[in-house]
Amino acid sequence: MGDLKVGEVLRYAAGKDQAPAMLDGYANFHHVTYSPGQKRVLLEAGINGVAQVSGADGPRRPAVLIRSSPWKAGSEQTPWHDVFDMDNGHVRYFGDHKAGLTSAPGATKGNAWLLQAFEGHQAHTPAERAVAAPLLLFRSVSVDGKPKGHVEFCGLGLIERAERLVQWSGSGHTTFVNYVYDIALLDLSAEADQVSWKWIDARRDSGATAADALGLAPTAWREWVKRGNSALPRLRRRVARARVTKMRDQRPAEGSPEAVALQAVYERFDDRKHDFEALASAVAARVLRGEGNSYVEGWLTRRSGDGGADFVGRLDVGSGLAGTSLVVLGQAKCIKPTSTVSAEEIARVVARLRRGWIGVYVTTGSYSEPAQLEMVEDQYPIVLINGMHLARELLAIARDDHAGDLGACVEHILSSQSAVITNRRPEEILLQ
Repeated sequence: MGDLKVGEVLRYAAGKDQAPAMLDGYANFHHVTYSPGQKRVLLEAGINGVAQVSGADGPRRPAVLIRSSPWKAGSEQTPWHDVFDMDNGHVRYFGDHKAGLTSAPGATKGNAWLLQAFEGHQAHTPAERAVAAPLLLFRSVSVDGKPKGHVEFCGLGLIERAERLVQWSGSGHTTFVNYVYDIALLDLSAEADQVSWKWIDARRDSGATAADALGLAPTAWREWVKRGNSALPRLRRRVARARVTKMRDQRPAEGSPEAVALQAVYERFDDRKHDFEALASAVAARVLRGEGNSYVEGWLTRRSGDGGADFVGRLDVGSGLAGTSLVVLGQAKCIKPTSTVSAEEIARVVARLRRGWIGVYVTTGSYSEPAQLEMVEDQYPIVLINGMHLARELLAIARDDHAGDLGACVEHILSSQSAVITNRRPEEILLQ
């Protein structure tokens, strides 16, 4: 018994011996999924239901394992293609009804298991959702040119939609009716992209209730059980989430030098918007120069008619024919250190950008996770500087140039910026 790790390739050997933890250098599927006293879990078919148990709170299916075989796609036997978009948390999987079968499309074993799971995934109460069968998704991978014998774990999912469709049979050039399932892959980042088999093992224990086993479930699954499908947009797996910083990590620890500095900045500039823009411009310049880039500070915009930009700069990349210059459009927002900047506020800055421009947003607060996720997924060309980053940069400037005196540092920045306030167009920075 062990953990299933997203992206890990496991050896699925014909002998099905659960004893060795490793086989031929790969984790042994039958070792990882071993439940003492229970039958082996198999991946012999595309859709594999773990045997239903009669728990203390009623019957439940511990899990359904799905295996996709890409090497079969496009063949006469399997002319359709399953879609695994793991980066965006979506799988489109075709059921197991085939041409020539006389049974109804939903009567085949695999479709029956998935339709039963779908009913649980659409349940209206937490108690009903706790019983619903989780989907564990795998796909066959080739190793040393052999298409069989190895599978990759692709994640934990639940069915968002199930629909009937007409498919072509490759060999007979006839049609048949089947089901196709849209499956949402859940975010497992809280568990380091892993599912513990102990959870499935607990669900196989007839002496335990579904609620008992739920404590071993991944965080996203527990949250889905609690809140239902309305929570799916934030529970769906997104590779971009790896680049998202939680709000607590954007705020300095209480009582730290950064927290004291940030609070002082907020209190100083809360009702002095234009002065904070000067401070933000100086910090943005330091950040953009931090990697050895050539950055030219431009000007602050006037209090009215700034068109959504608070300061302008220029980032020079390369030199001569091998160089170019980018207009930098800056936005500054002095808010309470515990407040957040929304996706809509960032989008307003992005809407002002033209080709060859980038944005920089400086705030005393933090950026909401949806705002960051939208920025990453839509590939916004914008740099985000949060309150903790702002405080660290100001303390570094004070240490390096003003003997650690933050007040003197701030006064110097304000005096040096006060003479460069204008209503020039941003693109004029390219002429300097």
